[in-house]
Amino acid sequence: MKDILISQFVDDELDLDEKIEFVETVHGNSGFKNQALDFLNMEQDIRLDAVERIPDLDIQAPRQRSKVYFLPKGILGTGLAAAAAAAIILFFTFSQETVLKSPHRFVLFQPDASQVEISGSFTGWQAMPMQKRGAGGYWETTIDLPEGEHRFSYIIEGRRRIPDPTILVREQDDFGGVNSILEVSSVI
Repeated sequence: MKDILISQFVDDELDLDEKIEFVETVHGNSGFKNQALDFLNMEQDIRLDAVERIPDLDIQAPRQRSKVYFLPKGILGTGLAAAAAAAIILFFTFSQETVLKSPHRFVLFQPDASQVEISGSFTGWQAMPMQKRGAGGYWETTIDLPEGEHRFSYIIEGRRRIPDPTILVREQDDFGGVNSILEVSSVI
């Protein structure tokens, strides 16, 4: 329970009463204080390791060149040729919709695990390995996600699936497991 409380403090997921309880616990228990400091130092290292970048945004859809075919005036009237040319231009000109993605960092505390993966709607339900950070038991990965609702779970040791303990919105899947539901909104 202490590990979850520290993780929630580090991720700023505690309300004011819980923060007060956390500070009182840290003040009264030196072992808890040292563990919390270790987690905070590890979080600082993780943030230093992370590369801050601005995602490449292609706001304007690229224009594709369209070939315009003109028919001789003798075969068709000028109005019909212009209408045909306009129809061809409209038919061969495509606009591409840009999908904006933003990086989302997934972190899981599993100190006894030797392998942790993540699988979800954003990976096509294929398992993706997570990286162990430090010796404190945290596993981490960052994935670029498009706006919308995403379902996922963590896979421990290649066989045991668990939902994200920090996300309370969950659903039962068709295979008897539980998936977390993450809502990603666009950042402007």
